Amino acid sequence: MIAVLPLLPGIAVAKTGLAPHATQLTISSSSMNQAVSIVLGLTLIAVIPGMLVAMTSFTRTIVVLSLLRHAIGMQDTPPNSVLVVLAAFLTLLSMSPTFDKLDQEVITPVTQQRLATPKALARGGDIMKEYMLSRVNETDMVFVLELSGKPLPDDAASIGLAHVVPAFLLGELRRAFQIGFVIFLPFLLVDLIVSSVLMSMGMMMVPPVSIALPIKILMFILMDGWTLVARAILSDGV
Repeated sequence: MIAVLPLLPGIAVAKTGLAPHATQLTISSSSMNQAVSIVLGLTLIAVIPGMLVAMTSFTRTIVVLSLLRHAIGMQDTPPNSVLVVLAAFLTLLSMSPTFDKLDQEVITPVTQQRLATPKALARGGDIMKEYMLSRVNETDMVFVLELSGKPLPDDAASIGLAHVVPAFLLGELRRAFQIGFVIFLPFLLVDLIVSSVLMSMGMMMVPPVSIALPIKILMFILMDGWTLVARAILSDGV
């Protein structure tokens, strides 16, 4: 019985019809494929949030909300987490047609295994590029193409994402600062009035911020400022 034990691995290999090196090769190749899949998945998890920020109206929304907070004079109120969540939901509202199209043509087919991952990524990129091209200013697009040394094509659909995304971001930042400038004006007027009143009363030692801040908050509440700002962001994002 003891003499037969060393022969058992050879007998098992003979019954299965596989050589030992073939078994090791199969195991190593499957492990390699699994490792590559894990690396690709982690890479997508790290890259997709940044791509969504760059290719959506989130940039414009969060910049406008940050400018609003500075215009009122409160550096940490509302907190950054609140502004990010509000900007995310306003982005969902302003881009609901695009996200519905992504769900119908990319996400649902992938979850139902009717669309391969490479084709899904290509289709998703085309949908996002179509949205960005509808918002891109021609001067920004020409500027980006000139920097890259490429001529302006006759068909806008042939422009790559590497050129559409920076042109889109430039336009979004321009719109955000335009909205922020309009927001700053009434709060700047309050600061000027409070400063002139304090100087005329000889109260130069009193910081104008301590008087102007509650007035600006009250004015913002009375005019329903959050609704006005959200309407301005959403109307500019449609």
